[in-house]
Amino acid sequence: MFFGGNPASATTWWAEATGTPVHYEGEFSFIEIGDLEVDVHPNGDGRNPQGSSTVAYFRVDNVEAERHRFLGLGCQAHRHPLEPSPTRQITQLKYPFGNVFGLDGP
Repeated sequence: MFFGGNPASATTWWAEATGTPVHYEGEFSFIEIGDLEVDVHPNGDGRNPQGSSTVAYFRVDNVEAERHRFLGLGCQAHRHPLEPSPTRQITQLKYPFGNVFGLDGP
């Protein structure tokens, strides 16, 4: 779950970025990628302010290619790619609605 000021727009952005449909339950919307559910919830009353969410990492086949794709979708670099091992790379990006997510892969 991410927290932000415009959940509907943020969920639509995630749906377009991942090529998945938006699902609706009452006033809430979310996407599903395999067994993962991505929700964006209003940050409202001061709890869980925007940008304070846990950083979710998406496993990808090519970190650098996906990083460039997300930068093209309006993300900002948050942490440069790191190599925790010779066969693994991770990076963090801030998407247009203010929260941070990560990419993990070769």
